[in-house]
Amino acid sequence: MDYEFIIVDRPAPLVQRITLNRPDKRNPLSNALRSELFDALDRGDRDDEIRVSILRGAGECFSAGYDLKSNVSVDQPYYTPGGLGNWPRHVVDGFFRMWDLAKPVIAQVHGYCLAGGTELATACDLVYVASDAKIGYPVVRVISPPDNQFYPWIVGMRRAMELMLTGDHMSGEEAAECGFANRAFAAESLDDEVLAVAQKVARVPTDLQQINKRAVHRQMDAMGVRSALRAGTEMQTLATFTKTAQNHFADMREGLTQALSKRDAEFGDYRESD
Repeated sequence: MDYEFIIVDRPAPLVQRITLNRPDKRNPLSNALRSELFDALDRGDRDDEIRVSILRGAGECFSAGYDLKSNVSVDQPYYTPGGLGNWPRHVVDGFFRMWDLAKPVIAQVHGYCLAGGTELATACDLVYVASDAKIGYPVVRVISPPDNQFYPWIVGMRRAMELMLTGDHMSGEEAAECGFANRAFAAESLDDEVLAVAQKVARVPTDLQQINKRAVHRQMDAMGVRSALRAGTEMQTLATFTKTAQNHFADMREGLTQALSKRDAEFGDYRESD
């Protein structure tokens, strides 16, 4: 299968690797790219020669988030009912599509993993990060909480509250310490370390592995994760009607780069970092 925005290879027996391939833009998650990504994941789930997928980004980072220059309501990769809150509901639908795949998906994160990039990483079953990665959700400063409000489930209430109230980023080391990631590795060894994990996961046949994966998710389901994340989409939608969010949208229409710089100027990070 030929793709325009992703690269798919098989670096080891039974292992599929998907690389987000828009490095000049920091791998923004347009619907075109997401359509190819979900297609590759679905194909891998049906392929008897694949037992696990790795998801990584080309160039200097994993992904800086959704493609803010595109219309995310158009050409979505799978159907989500329209109306208010379509986009956050669509994002959460995708999160659970990945959770419900039979075969494990491993996120390999380096560089920036921001906003929608964090949502994509948390949808994976395992997350391994470069020690110097920068992981955060700066959108809370000007628009809304995440489309997919995973933070309390993944990192606990106190750390989640700090991230949500500041928009600050975590290093890869901090992400591993608080539970966002399984482990952090030196950036130069990340490829090899993740591939070694994938090969270990691939030793377990899919007929059993899909039950192992589902066993963990069923416990999360029992604690209410699905209903909680879906309820969170309504909070995200409500936040976009605030005066602060509407002012930021107006700034974005004047120029995206300038709007993001204005967002981060007082904090001295992300685009305004030394």
